[in-house]
Amino acid sequence: MSTDRATKLAPPPIQAKVNPFRPQHFNLPSKPDPATKGVTFRGTGHIPGSETWSDPKYAAFRNYHHEWHNGEWWRHHCPRIVLIAGGWYWWRGGYWYPAWGYDRDNSYYPYDGPIYAYNDLAPDQVVANVQAALQELGYYQGPINGLLDPATGAALANYQRDNGLNITSAIDEPTLAALGIA
Repeated sequence: MSTDRATKLAPPPIQAKVNPFRPQHFNLPSKPDPATKGVTFRGTGHIPGSETWSDPKYAAFRNYHHEWHNGEWWRHHCPRIVLIAGGWYWWRGGYWYPAWGYDRDNSYYPYDGPIYAYNDLAPDQVVANVQAALQELGYYQGPINGLLDPATGAALANYQRDNGLNITSAIDEPTLAALGIA
């Protein structure tokens, strides 16, 4: 058999099938969830383990550090800030970040770190869509509440592990791409 004929008979390489997940809009709570403990601003630190995530798509996580400023500072430096479930978030470069100190009466954050966004969605809508996708795949059994809480983080970690991604327990660009979301 000639090499050309053998090449023509070889099966095509197998590629992972990703079913596109259509973004939805969820009616989410506007107040903190008393069942989910918020994180505390510590004033120092970064996301543990992020220094080992070498892909440039994880730069936002490696470079993240807590920032505490008053509302006036945030309004002057960040043109896009939103109130989500009791906490303020600011936008930069495709990510939402907690705006620590923006408003002392609204400083509830179940997760301290960047949340990758797409389709101009607010951070809670991104989280809710990820929860729905993970639920559809059997990784998440909790409520679709738009909070990046410990149960959502654990579901993300399990999905990331099973799909050969960096285990960030966070919403990052590679994970959304693998889920067919972005």
